[in-house]
Amino acid sequence: MTGNPPADTVVLLHGIFRGKSSMKGMEHGLAQKGYRVFNIDYPSLKKPIEELIGDVHAEILQRRDDETDALHFVGHSLGGLIIRAYLHKFKPAGAGRVVMIGTPNHGSELADIFADFPLYKMLYGPAGQQLVTDQTAFRHIFGAVDYDLGVIAGDRSFDPVMSWFIPGADDGKVSVASTKIDGMKDHITLRVSHTFMPSKKSVIDQTAHFLAHGKFF
Repeated sequence: MTGNPPADTVVLLHGIFRGKSSMKGMEHGLAQKGYRVFNIDYPSLKKPIEELIGDVHAEILQRRDDETDALHFVGHSLGGLIIRAYLHKFKPAGAGRVVMIGTPNHGSELADIFADFPLYKMLYGPAGQQLVTDQTAFRHIFGAVDYDLGVIAGDRSFDPVMSWFIPGADDGKVSVASTKIDGMKDHITLRVSHTFMPSKKSVIDQTAHFLAHGKFF
C-alpha cells in the first residue's frame, strides 16, 4: 500500500443525517496535501448500509479514471461502516489506507435506546436501525479488517444527558471503546466531539499523517 500524494485519491464519506458539506474541512485539508479528493454525498437516511454502498460504488466508478493510483477512504461515523461494507463487497483495485472517525464499530447505546421510537425511525431511516450494539443481524455485511486502518475517537461531549447512557469515555454519540476494532493498525483519542470531528484541525492532521505513513503521530 502506498500513501504518498499527489498520485493518491481519497474518498470521503460523511455520517448519518449529514451531507458532504460536513466533510469540507477534511476535503480542503487533504487537497492541500496534494491528494485528489472525492467528497461523496449519499442518501444516508433512505437506505440500509448494504444498499448505500451501491450508490457509493457508482459514484466512485463515475469519477475514477485511473485504477493504478491508490484509493484511500476516510469515513465519519456511519461513513466508516459504509467503508467496511464497501471494501468487503467490491474490493476495489488499488485499495489503500482507511481512516475511521468516530465510527461506532460496535454500535451505539443511544441507538439501542431510541431504535424503536417512531421519530427515530423516521429521522434516521434504515441505516439508523443498523447502529445498535447487537450487530449479529448485520455481521454478513462487514468483512475482516484486512487493510491498513487507523481509527480516531473523540472524548469530548457537550451533551451530558446522552453521555450518561454511554459507558466510559465518549464524544457525545459514540464511546471510545466502540470505535475500536480487531485488525486496526492504530488508534488515537482526541479531545473533540462527535458532530464536528471532520472539521477539526487535529483530526485532519492526524488523518493526513495516517494516510501517508500508516500511523498517527
